[in-house]
Amino acid sequence: MNIGDMRQDYTRDELHRRDLQPDPFAQFAVWFREACQSGMIEPNAMSLATVGADGRPTLRTVLLKKWDPSGFVFFTNLESRKARQLSENASVALLFPWLALQRQVAIDGAATRIPTSEVVAYFVTRPFGSQLAAWASPQSSVITTRSLLEAKWAEMKRKFREGQVPLPSFWGGYRVVPRDFEFWQGRRSRLHDRFRYTPKPEGGWQIDRLAP
Repeated sequence: MNIGDMRQDYTRDELHRRDLQPDPFAQFAVWFREACQSGMIEPNAMSLATVGADGRPTLRTVLLKKWDPSGFVFFTNLESRKARQLSENASVALLFPWLALQRQVAIDGAATRIPTSEVVAYFVTRPFGSQLAAWASPQSSVITTRSLLEAKWAEMKRKFREGQVPLPSFWGGYRVVPRDFEFWQGRRSRLHDRFRYTPKPEGGWQIDRLAP
């Protein structure tokens, strides 16, 4: 197989300035709804890039669990590598890779911890097994075998089998407050449509077309 020969021309859609909502959150709502309606797997999956004090970037996929004009929310173990990096550097980047629609949304912003009340409100909606996993997994830590992880999960299942699973003290959430957005629509011959939203000093958003 020659990887250099792997290519696909993007002909599904176009993106014009006249099509864009004046507010990027409104534009995200349009595209997110279409992603959800497309039948793709995990339309709320987003790549999250963080950089710690050592300057080394780390990238992983997390799930968007809430969003509104105040930002984009995800949840995680507060002792994980991403949480440690966020404590050192709040700047992050998000990417929604909606390749089935030949689209991407990139967001640059800063992450802040959300209140415990919001974390609890979400945690109680998680499936029982996922609640147990939050207790069982020392996220990002080295473990010698999977059986230790499964044994810890089984221990938590026995411990909480007769009552509500409480929120672990080491589990929480972050809200990414955007500094700018980019909406990317794939086009034929790699002449893609790209539009960037940046906040204006006087309020509102500046929208610029970027070269692909």
